[in-house]
Amino acid sequence: MVAPGDVDDDLNDEVREECEGKYGPVAQCIVFEVPFRVPPEEAVRIFVEFVHESDAAKAMAGLNGRFFGGRKLAVTKFDKAQFDRRDLAP
Repeated sequence: MVAPGDVDDDLNDEVREECEGKYGPVAQCIVFEVPFRVPPEEAVRIFVEFVHESDAAKAMAGLNGRFFGGRKLAVTKFDKAQFDRRDLAP
């Protein structure tokens, strides 16, 4: 979605607002920059937890493969326990 170093203070709010507006209530949104060297397309991960699993499914269908800023989004479901531990790196 964004390149390493392009993360700004507004990105979290922008993602949250777009997801809530199109798919449903968001419990939390986390923008995570991987702290070690990875391919550029894996360097920034954005995690969106929806209040309702059905809304998460709609978001996955609507966002996966979409282009944003010239980058193709890869949307996957993430392990809940790993997310809760904030173990977010690849």
